[in-house]
Amino acid sequence: MTRKTVTEQYPDVQPELPPRTRGVIGLFEENCTVCMLCARECPDWCIYIDSHKETVPAAAPGGRERSRNVLDRFAIDFSLCMYCGICIEVCPFDALFWSPEFEYAETDIRDLTHERDKLREWMWTVPAPPALDPGAEEPKEVAAARKTADKLAAAQATEATETAQATAATETAQAAPPTRAPHATPAETPEQEGNA
Repeated sequence: MTRKTVTEQYPDVQPELPPRTRGVIGLFEENCTVCMLCARECPDWCIYIDSHKETVPAAAPGGRERSRNVLDRFAIDFSLCMYCGICIEVCPFDALFWSPEFEYAETDIRDLTHERDKLREWMWTVPAPPALDPGAEEPKEVAAARKTADKLAAAQATEATETAQATAATETAQAAPPTRAPHATPAETPEQEGNA
């Protein structure tokens, strides 16, 4: 009431949306394990997932083959979706994300069913996560990954130092002139000593 009313000039000027705007859902396909949690928890049953099992050969000799799910179809019908966000919350592998994009109206309701290629395109519009609080504790996963990376870097540095020292020692040995042993005179025999 105390501020002047300002008319937003949409669609000529895009609105400034809050960072947590619920527009459309993007799919990061590489993270999806076809666990079906999103489809089971969806109150509108607007998520369609098809998959098949594939046998993966043993990683090491003597190991056993394993089977894994391969995603064939992942579609969301946005004409049914009520944007509750349950699918994003229950996804254990961070395969679904909110995008602030909201301009995807269609003239045909059948075009509001977005298949996985379209859902993947929405991933490019997902904003980056907010920065962590400077005083916050580092996540355990990041700390473990950094510790492993530091160990690997230290081992590589040690190996590189040892290689450099060995190379320098070899070059020094090759560059030094060969030292000649003093000319040894044959020992005189007792007969020669008597003649002398």
